[in-house]
Amino acid sequence: MPTQPLRVVVLISGHGSNLQVFIDHQSTGRLPIDIRSVISSRADAYGLVRAKHAGIEHETLLPRDFASRERYDLALRDRINRYRADLVILAGFMRILTPVFLAPYEGRVINIHPSLLPALRGMHTHERALREGLREHGCSVHYVTSALDAGPVIVQARVPVQPEDCVESLQRRVQQQEYRIYPLAVRWIAEGQIEMRDHTVWRQGRRQDRPVVVTADDDLECL
Repeated sequence: MPTQPLRVVVLISGHGSNLQVFIDHQSTGRLPIDIRSVISSRADAYGLVRAKHAGIEHETLLPRDFASRERYDLALRDRINRYRADLVILAGFMRILTPVFLAPYEGRVINIHPSLLPALRGMHTHERALREGLREHGCSVHYVTSALDAGPVIVQARVPVQPEDCVESLQRRVQQQEYRIYPLAVRWIAEGQIEMRDHTVWRQGRRQDRPVVVTADDDLECL
């Protein structure tokens, strides 16, 4: 098991509520990570304020300052390289990363998506879940690959859809599960339990063909 904290860079574009969860877990010692930097694609992202309050190095990298996605991703890659990041966490980072960035970081970039992947890839998942009359919704932590929301899934949390649900109420319940399973996945990675090989999740040396699935009642400390 690794003895040094996992060096982490967090990419954001907005409010940064998942970022705050990682900051809190780091400060209390619940996660063996060292957030080396927070990088935002928007100058007005409140997540930058969260990083500042926590004393974490932070910066803005604006897409409009680059001629193409590839040039942006090259600059992003160069900045992350400075911190010798073991893991890149996407926390509401509203950009699709290109192979220019992903190739050298294969197996070291993770994201959380508000659906039970592979269902409802893309945007507006809560609205679509209600429109399609789904009885179950949730969120998924997955490795990031060049295909949108298609990387291997590490862990999912299932949330029942209630008859009285609106978009806001369903989103709130799904977000509460995001705050639980995203740190769980990072803890597994930091402890050396999880890795991606051959586009597949391996846990404790065994191929994980299906993601771990949790519910709101599960004690995650036992996983």
